[in-house]
Amino acid sequence: MKPPGKLLPLVAALLCGAALAQAATPSDHAVTTAAPPVQASIAQGRLSTPVTHKQGTATGARQVQQPVRPQATTLPDDWNLTSHGKVLYLTFDDGPQVEWTPKVLEVLRKHKAHATFFVLGIQVAQYPELVTAERAAGHRVGNHTFDHKTLTTLPDAKVRQEIAGGVKSKCLRPPTGATNAKIEAIAASYHQRQVLWDVDTSDWEKPGTARIEHAILAGARPGAIILMHDGGGNRSQTVAALDQALTKLTKLGYTYRSLPC
Repeated sequence: MKPPGKLLPLVAALLCGAALAQAATPSDHAVTTAAPPVQASIAQGRLSTPVTHKQGTATGARQVQQPVRPQATTLPDDWNLTSHGKVLYLTFDDGPQVEWTPKVLEVLRKHKAHATFFVLGIQVAQYPELVTAERAAGHRVGNHTFDHKTLTTLPDAKVRQEIAGGVKSKCLRPPTGATNAKIEAIAASYHQRQVLWDVDTSDWEKPGTARIEHAILAGARPGAIILMHDGGGNRSQTVAALDQALTKLTKLGYTYRSLPC
């Protein structure tokens, strides 16, 4: 399924803006290597607790035989996330989505913020140009499986199919955060590290812009991974809350990096 014609000029503009930004701004992703997390737990014993909630597969997605699998950029495995001062790690699940992903990218560009997009293989197959735009803007892309199935309810063969059908990356975020030692081991067999989160904004519930913004601000601390969504439904509240929260957090001295996925 081809994206609407109006998407192409917007993606072209995002790519152009990203190229200019990359030319002017040095990379912010190199540093020391730390011990790997357990189920996306970060060094120094901070654990990202799995949170189970109901999320539907992105609206309008259709099954494809061979999902597109863009190549991930090679990055240093720096998972000592609390060692870089007032840095936040913004993450977005369930995209790319034709309407809301470009709007999230615009807000991130406005605030000179880098983020990590945990994408669904079924969506990447429909909108590969959006993943290209994400990477061109300096963001990183993680695997959110092929079709957003709850991995802990599946037989091993199906778990492998879901992981293998997602985008190639160093990171896997299990849908709904549902995981266990078996899922972690299967992910590791694909050389993918589980990444959960520290702050769940619950934006998928559409609780209102103010509540999403409050969740971001209340959870902000050095090294925190913040969960939001750019797919799976109307994300107008997320876009507005992100813009408002980043305006305030930047004034407090925060910067925003991608995870090493």
